[in-house]
Amino acid sequence: MSHPQLPVVEPEAEAGHDPGRRALLQATAAGAAIASLSACGVDVEAFFRKHFRELSPEELKRTIAKIEADEKQRFGKAVHVGTQGPMPGVFFGYGLDLSRCIGCRRCVYACVKENNQSRADPQIQWIRVLQMDKEHGVDLSHAEIYYEPETVPQPDKFYFPVQCQQCRDPPCVKTCPTQATWKEPDGIVVIDYDWCIGCRCCMAACPYGARHFNLATPTLPAEELNPEQHYLGNRPRPKGVVEKCTFCIQRTRQGRYTACVEVCPVGARKFGNLLDPESEIRKVMETKRVFVFKEELATHPQFYYFYAT
Repeated sequence: MSHPQLPVVEPEAEAGHDPGRRALLQATAAGAAIASLSACGVDVEAFFRKHFRELSPEELKRTIAKIEADEKQRFGKAVHVGTQGPMPGVFFGYGLDLSRCIGCRRCVYACVKENNQSRADPQIQWIRVLQMDKEHGVDLSHAEIYYEPETVPQPDKFYFPVQCQQCRDPPCVKTCPTQATWKEPDGIVVIDYDWCIGCRCCMAACPYGARHFNLATPTLPAEELNPEQHYLGNRPRPKGVVEKCTFCIQRTRQGRYTACVEVCPVGARKFGNLLDPESEIRKVMETKRVFVFKEELATHPQFYYFYAT
């Protein structure tokens, strides 16, 4: 038995349908969502900001102007937020001489000052210095992070600083669900803070404990703010995002050393362009006993430990 074909009702012909009303409802819902975000203290413009790599030059210019204006209002001083990209022919590498490091932690505090890290509640430090026993070698089971002797170095101890290893094959990048973190052509693994959702997948994936989460709005005294910043580096980070070492991107892309390299009193830290045969880091690679931390994980760090003696 055949059935008569029923007429198809197009959406526009549905009883009571008004395209203008639908558009109004959608706009109203969007407006309510934006109002809710604003009421919760969310920077709406940042919330809806495009990914850094998708911003046009004009959009980037407006974005930077907004960030600089917000920081000036918050801290009472003018800031400059750079967006310098990778330099051609540069691939950064870092070396640390374990036979020289004395565990003074000056690198830690120079990093905090340079990179606008939270000073308290929560205190965030991108560099951790581990004190280890010489008789055990590099053995995390015998490492002390909260050592407080009257003087350093201590007898029968050596010191093993750890920070982001800028892996060539970074597991943190692979796990990020929003692509908020990626590896730049000059070797620096960066984070777009406006796209980080604070899921901490990258923290779980990092075998070096080098990523740090802001549990609360970071505390940073206005007089201690470093006004020379980079969009992907040391601009003050908001609550609920992950941050880490970026090889002082605001300095190194200007041809300068990282803050930790400059402050080291014994010259244990080396930095430079791995593609330059005359660079100090290449000389280290070619003449010293070099190894990488947790080599068995095949993350291929660009951070190298070595013994000069």
